[in-house]
Amino acid sequence: MREPAKIYFASSNPGKLAEFRALAPTASANAAVAPEVELLPQFESLPVFEEDAPTFGENTLGKALFYSQLTDGILFADDSGLVVPALGGAPGVHSARYAGPHASSEERIAKLLHELNGKTDTDRAAHFCCVIAVVERQRPIAVISNLVQGEILEAPRGTGGFGYDPVFYLPALGKTFAELSPEEKNQHSHRGKAFRRVLEFLSTSRYKS
Repeated sequence: MREPAKIYFASSNPGKLAEFRALAPTASANAAVAPEVELLPQFESLPVFEEDAPTFGENTLGKALFYSQLTDGILFADDSGLVVPALGGAPGVHSARYAGPHASSEERIAKLLHELNGKTDTDRAAHFCCVIAVVERQRPIAVISNLVQGEILEAPRGTGGFGYDPVFYLPALGKTFAELSPEEKNQHSHRGKAFRRVLEFLSTSRYKS
């Protein structure tokens, strides 16, 4: 099978799309030509897939299979979120809806900080998880995951990124995700790590055979 020239992303999240597009040209050392990452055409007008499964993997594979009906090309979907063990794994798969379906990122962060009020040290440990499912003609090709460990600050820092980035702190770098340049974030993030593995997989002879 030829290495894909274009892969479709099943999402309406502009922040994620920007990150995947930035990663594509440099993510796979084995790729002859980096694939273009495009939104599934007219995604905003398509039926909504309800991400109501209890795990990131089930949500992303279900979403990819659902939208794969609409294209013969290779399509991928991701489900990612923030996991705080001291909160029983919350926000988890509900990260985007943690403070309600129409809440802003600021409102979600405010709820998270309220739930962590008074917690210190290891109780503020957290990780971002990303699971990406790749599908072609309603046939699963791969489900790939990765994560990044960090901790939750008591107040936001930085103006970059999106979502929970302003309170997700990486001790090794001394910065939150929102304080990193886009290039730095793509290098260290859960999404960057997972997508690099996806493109590496798509460029292997095993997949193309």
